[in-house]
Amino acid sequence: MNVLDVISPQSVEIDFDYIKINDVYFRTIFVGGYPRFVTPGWLEPVVNLDTSLDISFYVYPVDGKSVLDDLRRKIAEMEAEITTDIERGKLVDPVTQAKLEDAQAMQEQLVKGIERFYEFAFYITIPANSVEELNQITKQVESQLGSLMIVSKHAMLDMSEGFLATAPFGIDRLNITRNMDTTSVATTFPLTSTELSSDRGVLYGINSQNESFIIFDRFSLQNANMTIFATSGAGKSYFVKLEALRSLMVGTETIVIDPESEYKTIAEAVGGEYISFSYNSDAKINPFDLSQIREEGENQLGLKILSLHSLMKVIMGAISPTQEALLDRALIMTYKAKGITMDPETQGREPPLMEDLYKTLIGMEVPDALDLAARIEKFVKGSFVGIFDKQTNINIVNPFTVFSVKDLQDALRPIAMFIILDYIWTRVKKDLKKRILIVDEAWHMMRYPDTAQFLWSVVKRSRKYYLGLTTITQDVEDFLGQDIGKAIVTNSAMQVLLKQSPAAIDKIGEVFYLSQGEKRLLLSANVGEGIFFAGPHHAPIRIVASETENKLITTKPQEVIKVTVNPYPDK
Repeated sequence: MNVLDVISPQSVEIDFDYIKINDVYFRTIFVGGYPRFVTPGWLEPVVNLDTSLDISFYVYPVDGKSVLDDLRRKIAEMEAEITTDIERGKLVDPVTQAKLEDAQAMQEQLVKGIERFYEFAFYITIPANSVEELNQITKQVESQLGSLMIVSKHAMLDMSEGFLATAPFGIDRLNITRNMDTTSVATTFPLTSTELSSDRGVLYGINSQNESFIIFDRFSLQNANMTIFATSGAGKSYFVKLEALRSLMVGTETIVIDPESEYKTIAEAVGGEYISFSYNSDAKINPFDLSQIREEGENQLGLKILSLHSLMKVIMGAISPTQEALLDRALIMTYKAKGITMDPETQGREPPLMEDLYKTLIGMEVPDALDLAARIEKFVKGSFVGIFDKQTNINIVNPFTVFSVKDLQDALRPIAMFIILDYIWTRVKKDLKKRILIVDEAWHMMRYPDTAQFLWSVVKRSRKYYLGLTTITQDVEDFLGQDIGKAIVTNSAMQVLLKQSPAAIDKIGEVFYLSQGEKRLLLSANVGEGIFFAGPHHAPIRIVASETENKLITTKPQEVIKVTVNPYPDK
């Protein structure tokens, strides 16, 4: 037995439209027609199809003299055809006219030595485990080629020659070629990488494929929203803090809802405002505040009552339709007691408090209303008193503002985040300017349908108010397991995926249409590595920060201790 016997397949079956080697089916297609104009990387959609393909290019240099002779003959024929049409009073065929112009331009380039001429062959062999799968993948490949205006055909009755043409032997027995110049051949180079570099924006990181900078302006996309998914410790907060710092440098106002007090160091370093919510803090937000702006077709009191319905459902839990109707009446009565009605002229008056709603519900003297009052009593005179039962005494004037809810217990965090987000949204609509709003650990809000719905409404309308909403979460399955979570991703023109867990990778792959290679990249990624999506483009990213930036944004305990003990080691 020799080497050929060892490596040879057990069986080879050749059909007119495929070849079967052992248990695998192969079909070769060749390209017979190309678009008139192409750009570098035009074959990238074919090369990056999420299926296994064997692709071969054959490039044969052609003698310049013979090409020029052929061109002269073709040009003479087309000129004669056009002259004849004119003499006979016919309209000149635009296709012939276009071909003549192309041929004359090519002739000039060849004479000057700017271009050379080649014969180019392009073959694709498709492997599959069954004829049905082979037909399905073939249709997919042909559809993709068709979208690029490429005409492809099966190598009928020549499948063995087609298979050999795409095997690593360099044997082209099909010899189906097309004439191309140097520039056209160069554009077919299959190994391309996406560059996400623009003249303005902030530096997000380094493209791991080609070491180019990823510099981007999120406000240049159809919307400025961004979602970030990663496991704990993968670098998601590090990435967002870095963007916040750099965005501040180019004049973008940043507002943060911070559940874990991770942004305090940055706020202090840049002269920002750090607002902590707790039982004893001085900062207060009244959830009954009105926006004090007028928009055509909208009534601010009506919108506020809808928002308060959502908030009260989070505070009270499940309520019956009867109780919901009572709550609606009570809210209208509470505002009316303060002289505030649907008339916009009355909506500048001092708004009511949670205590006023409580008293209104008590005053209704019906069991359902008393039950609702009992559910909010803890916010008025119970264990949660002092948090959301006072008039608002803060204002967003600093270009870097952080709202911290770390000192609140877990049960209160979704409520606090809802009220803070509603307050921020009210202020954003008042004063139009370029802003980024960061909602860290957004899964807190996704736990409740009403808070999730409110977050989605902000995502949907943020573009109108020059706002880019950043949602960050490590709870991928819960976030993407909801229709609202998927809608938030769909309406975020930027997405960043850092290291993922094996349990979440399939869900991530399904939502973001990741290839197997991209899934492997996310499973094996180091801290601060992943995939950066911006509109239709994406690229692998490596997050980088300067030493000074790192001191401000790191959360690694060993680095935090080092910075705290000796913040300036060189001094």
